[in-house]
Amino acid sequence: MVTHVEMIVSIIVAMFASTGFWAFLTYLIQRRDAKNSAESQMLKGLAHDRICYLGEKYIKQGYITSDQFQNLHDYLYEPYTRLGGNGTAKKIMEEVSDLPLMEREAV
Repeated sequence: MVTHVEMIVSIIVAMFASTGFWAFLTYLIQRRDAKNSAESQMLKGLAHDRICYLGEKYIKQGYITSDQFQNLHDYLYEPYTRLGGNGTAKKIMEEVSDLPLMEREAV
């Protein structure tokens, strides 16, 4: 009769011997390395530049519309932070978050 310990050892050995486990491990390593790729660094730089440019524009303007805030925050700042960006863009986003929200851009 197989004991619980033997069964657990068999499962662990089978897991380490499986190609799926090693494929998954390789995927995780490649995903981590991709964050440091030239393309990733370029995207992070472009996002940083755009966040700073637009953020400073809105700060000088003195307000931001809901649509502008959503575009800046959801489509630029959030992906930028997931790529590991921070610093100046974070400071600018904090200032932009404090701006009064307008429904429409004033003409």
